Amino acid sequence: MPSIVESYYDDSAEREWARLERHRTEFAVTLRALGDNLPAAPATVLDIGGGPGRYSIALAQIGYAVTLLDLSSRTLEFARGKAAEAGVELAGYIHGDALDLSTVPDESYDAVLLMGPLYHLLDVEDRRRAVREARRVLKTGGPVFAAFITRYAPIRYAAKHEPDLLLRGNPSAQELLETGVHRPKGEGSFTEAYFAHPGEIAPLMEGCGLRTVGMVGCEGVVSRIEEQVNELTGDMWEAWVDLNYNAGKDPYLYGAAEHLLYIGKKG
Repeated sequence: MPSIVESYYDDSAEREWARLERHRTEFAVTLRALGDNLPAAPATVLDIGGGPGRYSIALAQIGYAVTLLDLSSRTLEFARGKAAEAGVELAGYIHGDALDLSTVPDESYDAVLLMGPLYHLLDVEDRRRAVREARRVLKTGGPVFAAFITRYAPIRYAAKHEPDLLLRGNPSAQELLETGVHRPKGEGSFTEAYFAHPGEIAPLMEGCGLRTVGMVGCEGVVSRIEEQVNELTGDMWEAWVDLNYNAGKDPYLYGAAEHLLYIGKKG
């Protein structure tokens, strides 16, 4: 029987694809970080938990050999369709779990993306297991990119969309700040999730044998105030991408971003 997380993404492939159309800054800044740290194409990339294939397809379009692995079989089928629409072929599709990559040999990929699974692993030992599996299948010297939703992201969401949350007699906001754990509150709610404190990310990854290269707050300085920026085009858009990418590397900004991208290397 599918897990809660698998069922959630089985039902939301199109919504996940569209999310990065609404949040163009996050997508553009993440692509900039990938471009600056990936080995040259046609390097092999394993996109673990890549969902509908936004990043897999973007990398395939510039020559990378990308294999997409996801917990949701429906999302993988959606990604196949989107790849065909884009006129690219991914190197492979694997219906699998980030906690068990036993079908993937050791040191078989030049780079690994882990930009999704760590959102949904509530137990720290499971997060460590996923990181160790990603490291195992990565070639020595290769980069790993791991994404986290930050501890303060849901509070920032509530401030914009549900400001009455703190007066509902519901202790979940304080519990969330203390534990980082979110459990679904009903139909339509985000699925099980873990929101990471910025200070725990590098120790987690380094404890699993990775060397930290850096971190980037993917929304830069425009988290939750991005709407007008995301409407820009041309040189003005590129200028804002540059600004947000560079500002996103500032550790003082990490807690104000929705998503943090960790960049590390094996060996």
